[in-house]
Amino acid sequence: MPTSKITYQGDLRTSSVHLQSGTVILSDAPLDNNGKGEAFSPTDLVANALGSCIMTIMAIKARDLDVNFTNSTVEVTKIMQTEPRKIAKIQLVFDMSISVSEKNRLILERVAMNCPVLLSLNPDIDKEVTFNWK
Repeated sequence: MPTSKITYQGDLRTSSVHLQSGTVILSDAPLDNNGKGEAFSPTDLVANALGSCIMTIMAIKARDLDVNFTNSTVEVTKIMQTEPRKIAKIQLVFDMSISVSEKNRLILERVAMNCPVLLSLNPDIDKEVTFNWK
């Protein structure tokens, strides 16, 4: 069964429907590539998927460790290169507003670096991941 269905809306915008849940995501071409920039661009979604994946994988492990992971955040910065136009670097800065032992920090960070999106991205993309613990 397909995962999603994407429809071109015109004016450099797409609408993606997650078929299992019905959730809709809009994407626009970015301002620096002839778009309006009124929604995530496709490359924004790739960078955001990395942050979301790492956060989810860490939350699963935190639950296993009986660690409350709620209110942890990650800021995602995507840096593009021009020729060829592609993602050059993704910077992730995690604000871990939780108290955990040093052992659990190491476990959570190790799990983070094995998320499926991280392992699926082109190795030419520089991935910079920083954890700021409480």
